[in-house]
Amino acid sequence: MARRAVLVLAAALLASSALTACSTRGPGAAPAPGPASGGKAGSGSGITMGFAQVGAESGWRTANTRSVQEAAKKAGIELKFSDGQQKQENQIKAIRTFIQQKVDVIAFSPVVESGWDTVLKEAKDAGIPVILTDRAVDTKDTSLYKTFLGSDFVKEGKAAGEWLTAAYAGRQGPVDIVELQGTTGSAPANDRKAGFAEAIRADGRFRIVASQSGDFTRAKGKEVMQAFLKSRENIDVLYAHNDDMALGAIQAIEESGKKPGTDIKVISVDGIKDAFVAMTEGKINVVVECNPLLGDQLMELARKVVAGESVPARVETQEGVYPQDRAAAALPSRKY
Repeated sequence: MARRAVLVLAAALLASSALTACSTRGPGAAPAPGPASGGKAGSGSGITMGFAQVGAESGWRTANTRSVQEAAKKAGIELKFSDGQQKQENQIKAIRTFIQQKVDVIAFSPVVESGWDTVLKEAKDAGIPVILTDRAVDTKDTSLYKTFLGSDFVKEGKAAGEWLTAAYAGRQGPVDIVELQGTTGSAPANDRKAGFAEAIRADGRFRIVASQSGDFTRAKGKEVMQAFLKSRENIDVLYAHNDDMALGAIQAIEESGKKPGTDIKVISVDGIKDAFVAMTEGKINVVVECNPLLGDQLMELARKVVAGESVPARVETQEGVYPQDRAAAALPSRKY
């Protein structure tokens, strides 16, 4: 009898245990998802992105960072953000940290084009997809990243050069141009220079008489322009690879006693509010737009690559060219 009592008690305990286990999921609950269920794929919920930003060197970059941060929050994507302070070694360190943290996707805007293959291969070996934003990398192995999201910098340079050739149509004599380049070795500096040179090459009147990096900053743009003005007796045109350098150069031009936009034509790239204000004041003649508001597109691409969906190798942003006579009408709608 004692043995029978023990068996009955054991059976009761097992039944109780089974009921308790069922009740934790509730009536009609589906089985807990296993590893093959793909839980977070296709949804922002649960995705972690590591984002390695160039820095905060300009108004454009600040707007770009804000766009990414706001879009991640809206999409429900956890963002691990790193400011590279315009140093490649800082960005590489950040990417390696993201790999160690086992994020789901890495996005970054490379400060320069070359020198990324090793760290990108580390990400690939770890099974973490990479999205390039704003700037591209120079590599023969395009399998190291999933897609590039951003502008066509060569096209921007061409647009600047085409505006210049049209503005000087019918005029005689040489046109002396000084160029403020972006960060040495960066994609926008290389490509905006190449595109501009291609657009003016066929016309012998146009001569780039000085070209130097202003590192995309307002302070450096002013410093380099001061040097140009001291070393060159005649400057007809300033071509700046971004607005912040152009705005710094405008200060130098004014301090030298010349009138920017009149004595020296000013061509710039980006399209920040301060540049549009300068256009309404007659100090910049044309701005070629480069849109920094990439956040929403980036989050959508992140969802797709984490889900294993195919994406285009290149996704370009839509941009325009704003001559001085369009500045006042466009200024109120500028978001950066």
